[in-house]
Amino acid sequence: MPHSNRLAIAAALAFAGVLGACKSKPPQTAAAPATTAQSTDDSDRLARDRAAAAAAAEATRRAREDSLNAAREAERVAQANMRSILTATIEFEFDASELQPGARAALDAKIRILAANPTVTLRIAGHTDERGSDEYNLALGQRRAAATMRYLVQHGLAANRFETVSYGEERPVAAGHEESAWCQNRRAEFEVTSGTAVLKRP
Repeated sequence: MPHSNRLAIAAALAFAGVLGACKSKPPQTAAAPATTAQSTDDSDRLARDRAAAAAAAEATRRAREDSLNAAREAERVAQANMRSILTATIEFEFDASELQPGARAALDAKIRILAANPTVTLRIAGHTDERGSDEYNLALGQRRAAATMRYLVQHGLAANRFETVSYGEERPVAAGHEESAWCQNRRAEFEVTSGTAVLKRP
């Protein structure tokens, strides 16, 4: 083979080798953009997951706190209502110590609370309107307090949980010299003397 032909073939083979090498060896930086994008996606996803988990935890905490606050408020209202029932006044007819239906209903509500709270004690104060002598009204006020206590005891409550007192006409709650004032002053009042730190619901 002539020398020039051998040189041409050698050159062609060398050129083909270079081309093959270029095709088989990818650029070193080709994979870098894909790796960087994948890393960014993973980081963003992790951040979103963490933010969602934190939001869910905060929502759960707030819901629990709201529930506890609602329960505390409901209990506070219940306590206030029970104290109000225990101290609600009852009224009497003129010159009488018999309990009227409305008075018995009010006492029944007290009995339910007192039965559930055996440490609660009451002072029952009898009052009258201004008509009659001081001595008569003191005695009438005492009869009203005693009738009230008797009803409570007859419904299962211990007598030693109550004390009675009469103020007669000395402590009116309504001023005036007519029936609209007198009917408010013919009453028995209730004072809780012990045991209401935490009332149990009946």
